[in-house]
Amino acid sequence: METAPVGKVLVPAKIENVMDLYAASKGQIPDDQVRRIEVTNARVDPGATLLGMPRRLIERLGIPQIRTDRALTAAGLATVGVYGPVRLTIQGRMTSIDVSEVADECPVFIGYLPLEALDFVVDPKNQRLIGNPEHGGEFILDLL
Repeated sequence: METAPVGKVLVPAKIENVMDLYAASKGQIPDDQVRRIEVTNARVDPGATLLGMPRRLIERLGIPQIRTDRALTAAGLATVGVYGPVRLTIQGRMTSIDVSEVADECPVFIGYLPLEALDFVVDPKNQRLIGNPEHGGEFILDLL
């Protein structure tokens, strides 16, 4: 996974409440009641760990807080809420992942765990996300 400075790589992403998706799959709620958001400018940040989202978006998705963790931030050590899970879809690939809360002025950001789960790497030269070249650019679940 690329961890060198990558400039500003932005990607569209769809984020959905997993519990709502499950309820819809069981016919308990209609699909149009699944809470989901689409962002056009999620920032790829392989130096971060999880999917980071501002509280206002976490609240819109209605995902529960599952724990509190200590985190290194630009402002130093902080305590952050971790929520989830959500289903993250980027470029047609999807995974379930927990969400770390970030300040409301921050964008949604994609950390290294979702990148690994989606089998993406950063192409720093062209400032874009690409399928892992070790897998021919195709999604392959790595179980080794």
